[in-house]
Amino acid sequence: MNFKKIHKQKGVTLIETLFGVAVFALIAIAIGTFSRNLWYYNRAIGNGLDSSDAGRNLLKTMTTEIRTASSANTGAYTISQASASSFTFYSDIDDDGIRERVRYFLSGTNLQRGLIEPSGNPLTYVSGNEVTKTVASNVTNATIFEYYDRNYDGSTAALGSPITIPSVRLVKVTVTVDKDINNPPEPMTFSTQVSMRNLKDNL
Repeated sequence: MNFKKIHKQKGVTLIETLFGVAVFALIAIAIGTFSRNLWYYNRAIGNGLDSSDAGRNLLKTMTTEIRTASSANTGAYTISQASASSFTFYSDIDDDGIRERVRYFLSGTNLQRGLIEPSGNPLTYVSGNEVTKTVASNVTNATIFEYYDRNYDGSTAALGSPITIPSVRLVKVTVTVDKDINNPPEPMTFSTQVSMRNLKDNL
């Protein structure tokens, strides 16, 4: 029997085995990476769709409330306060004939909505009765509201700060949301322009 030949064959078999293990490991890593990336991609798409639906629904609600804004039941002017990061106005949001005080404001990275139902006789809007909730999280833009006067023609500059409240006729709302600034999906921006129906003259 040729022992040298046998020894050589065993050596070749060991190398082949090691090579096979290495190839298998590479394939396993590739499959694992692909699966992880696929899961991550699907999650990113899902998050994007969720954000898109939420953003559209938010702007739809805000549009309705701002468009139908009118003077308070106390006789106060339609708009109570206006700035880049907050907007307070009166609107009958539940169609009961009584106008609520609606306040949208940015708190950190959360856009919040505060609501005051008037109470008492005569009716008053008590600040301590305000009920707030977060309507959008992970907001990245600081300027949520821009305001325009009766001369707005589509290219006119927004009113400067401080806002002259009686001049406001149209409100532009912009909300940019980014759930994770370090990962997909990309930030999503939602924007709309709302003409205040009960203040409208030229618009």
